[in-house]
Amino acid sequence: MQQQRLFSNKTLVRLIIPLVIEQGLAVLVGMCDGVMVSSVGEAAISGVSLVDMINNVVLTLFAALATGGAVITSQYLGARQMENARRSIGQLVLMAGAFGFGAMGLCLALGRGMMRLFFGSIAPDVMEAGMIYFRITAISFPFIALYNAGAAIYRSVGNSKVSMKVSIGMNLINVGGNALCIYGLKMGVAGVALPTLVSRMVAAAVILFLAARPDQTLCLQGKNLVHIQTGMMKHILHIGVPSAFENSLFQLGRVVVVSMISLFGTCQTSANAVANNLDSLGVLIGQAMGLAMVTVVGQCIGAGDTDQAVYYTRKLMVWDYLFQGLSNLLILGFLPQLVGLYGTLSPETRELSLLLVRIHVTSAIVLWPASFVLPNALRASNDVRFTMVVSVASMVIFRIGFSWVLCVQLGYGAVGVWIAMVIDWICRTAFFVGRIISGKWKTKYVAG
Repeated sequence: MQQQRLFSNKTLVRLIIPLVIEQGLAVLVGMCDGVMVSSVGEAAISGVSLVDMINNVVLTLFAALATGGAVITSQYLGARQMENARRSIGQLVLMAGAFGFGAMGLCLALGRGMMRLFFGSIAPDVMEAGMIYFRITAISFPFIALYNAGAAIYRSVGNSKVSMKVSIGMNLINVGGNALCIYGLKMGVAGVALPTLVSRMVAAAVILFLAARPDQTLCLQGKNLVHIQTGMMKHILHIGVPSAFENSLFQLGRVVVVSMISLFGTCQTSANAVANNLDSLGVLIGQAMGLAMVTVVGQCIGAGDTDQAVYYTRKLMVWDYLFQGLSNLLILGFLPQLVGLYGTLSPETRELSLLLVRIHVTSAIVLWPASFVLPNALRASNDVRFTMVVSVASMVIFRIGFSWVLCVQLGYGAVGVWIAMVIDWICRTAFFVGRIISGKWKTKYVAG
């Protein structure tokens, strides 16, 4: 029976480990950015963290588009339709470039208005730092969108090692550039943003060049880049649009709740930013498992084998609970040392950061995999409408609604927001686990 499986344990490990490394590098760079920015002052930390909340909305749109392309491509590969798979990656790259330039223009034109809309009357020094960071990072949007599309191509064929290597190069440029620009050239907030722009430009160029080589399993061909194929775009957008709506609203929800936290001053905003950075460590394995889930379940569904889709969903979830649980326990054990990396924090900010991370880590061990990894199995089988409805409703009702009550009305501040987050996770877990058990998701795929 083992020989009939689409993926051996060795194949899964070869897919997952590079994804974990890639996610780990992204988290590490985020932490390094935070630590380096902290040397500029708490206003810089707050400004960068607020802009990153808006940037994350845009980046999730690109990630959702890449997920849509990865799902469709994986399904075509599972069905052994190689020409359709090549067409799908060409249209994915074409759309990624268009969306990237559109987002760049919008954010450059409306950046200050967005800051005022989402965060109200923030302190002038926080606004100044945030706008410097916002303008420079907005220019990088087309390049990170193209990089995501290129990475999705390689993940679809199970070759995540290529995107890992490109990611290593991108992050080395980013961290090295940060150190040079902040500590050497004393550029302040701009010293964090400029290396981000340069590293994304290099990463996009390299991964698309590699994907276009004729010896690739799935070669990116020029003819699929210059001709708009509406049918293929619709297939990708059928997955990408609900995921984009779901994920962007999720990030917008985070922006809304951070705007509630900002009412309580720079201390709480800074503590929330530090905790968000550290919490990324606890979920990086889960994020990698979620990407692997798209490839593995997508190929099973494309091959018409729902039994194997169930088998691999269970296997990847067990692996995720085991290894993500261990990583979160390690974070708890070394938490004071991790928060201590942010050396300029006031004692009040430090204590609040510790509390917020403890809330996140202890809850994530049980709830995060089912809330955020499991729904990728549903997306890979085209059950995107269900995941969208559950995620949007849970975000609006539980995370935003309870944040308003606990944070603003009852005055709990950031702690109230993070309690509301846990309530949101409980709702997601209940619905996504129930959907998997019901088996209704198995009927959503229609062969293209």
